[in-house]
Amino acid sequence: MADFRTHLGVAAAGGAVVAHGGWQAGLWEAWQALPMLAMVTFGGILPDLDADRSRAIRLIFNLLAVPAVVAGALLLQSRLAIGPLLLACGGIYLAVRYLAGALFARFTVHRGLWHSLLAAGLCGLVTAALSQRLFAQPDTLAWAHGVAVALGFVIHLALDELYSVDLTGARIKRSFGTALKPFDWRSPGNSLVMLLAAVNLLPWLPAWPPLWALLAQGSALWR
Repeated sequence: MADFRTHLGVAAAGGAVVAHGGWQAGLWEAWQALPMLAMVTFGGILPDLDADRSRAIRLIFNLLAVPAVVAGALLLQSRLAIGPLLLACGGIYLAVRYLAGALFARFTVHRGLWHSLLAAGLCGLVTAALSQRLFAQPDTLAWAHGVAVALGFVIHLALDELYSVDLTGARIKRSFGTALKPFDWRSPGNSLVMLLAAVNLLPWLPAWPPLWALLAQGSALWR
């Protein structure tokens, strides 16, 4: 399995290629390329959320706490005075940073369902929905954010599989096949729950035609 620095570095390199390529192709403006780089990089460390004591889980929940506070402030600002609003935002930060992280560590197994293409797709859909609904991004850009996170996620899974092959000893490690998989074969029930969660996101997603157009334009860049 690749270490944290390798995942971070490779995802950042992939994100730089995507961000620059999309800008050159006119898919987004120059100032929008930096968030695309950040999205791919973030997706590149997301799968390590299921490693209970990894650096990634601490970093990711620190990062997630910030947009959670922003979302809470936007939703509650018309309902609460400034004092209670600040207390609520502080509570949201602590809940996401500490409680959510502890719960995720408690109910996940490393290289389980979270290390799957199904999880990558779910993270991409959640990102696209949040980008449009919470941050009011246009459909095409919202889908671009979702695809960027999913791409970074898949880069992580692919790296883990590559590190499962010991080329120097010409052997395959026991961990081979536990990362880049469609879903968790050992927990079909949990996989079904994750699939249903993805299906329930459908009403909240941006319109689909911009996604197909984005994918078509992106694939044309690599021909």
